[in-house]
Amino acid sequence: MNERAGHTDLTPSSEDYLKAIYDLTATGGPAQTGGIAAAMQVAAPSVSGMVKRLTAAGLVSHVPYRGIQLTRVGRRAALQVVRRHRIIETYLANKLGYGWDSVHEEAERLEHAVSEELIERMAMALGNPQYDPHGAPIPTRDGDVEDVSLVPLSEVPVGETAELRMVSDRDPERLRYMASLGLKLGTAFDVVGRQPFRGPVTIRLAGAVSRAQVVGYEMAQSVGCAVRMQEVG
Repeated sequence: MNERAGHTDLTPSSEDYLKAIYDLTATGGPAQTGGIAAAMQVAAPSVSGMVKRLTAAGLVSHVPYRGIQLTRVGRRAALQVVRRHRIIETYLANKLGYGWDSVHEEAERLEHAVSEELIERMAMALGNPQYDPHGAPIPTRDGDVEDVSLVPLSEVPVGETAELRMVSDRDPERLRYMASLGLKLGTAFDVVGRQPFRGPVTIRLAGAVSRAQVVGYEMAQSVGCAVRMQEVG
């Protein structure tokens, strides 16, 4: 039996569901059964059964035809799982030399097995980092998390310079491809073109003399950027 956020019956599956619902509701709207099923790669009836159990435990609220939201207690439990996952990712990358394309799956396997004490020791060894290897904010031990406001690369205006701040950790091949383009956290680039109707975005690494790189629309949507203010004068 686990002791997570005051609950003694949170199974690894329950924690995975809470984390998935947290991700799906990060923009403020409720999660839908179909979205949870896709995120968890399970059938919709499995989602319905778990949602009923989580609702009975007071971890989520479910209004039929409107969606599923974490309760205050459920959000705290979800953030503990997210913290464990992102601390493990950061430790693997910073201390053990893992690449940003391989830490997610390892963290998925480890996050349910480690104790909170070990996580806190990892965090201390890392200097209590604020962000994981993909730029996602790491929740604090008290359950606070930074509200990051970034612009998807797909929406950065042509002619602007932006900096890569956050990427999804879910697709190793995509991360490897981005690295092959020279894109990593902190990389600055100029947006030099965009095709209409969800077309690709063309970028050039800032200050580089190399040829421009083409980034597909789907990938551009998954890249969070900070647009740099142009100096005047």
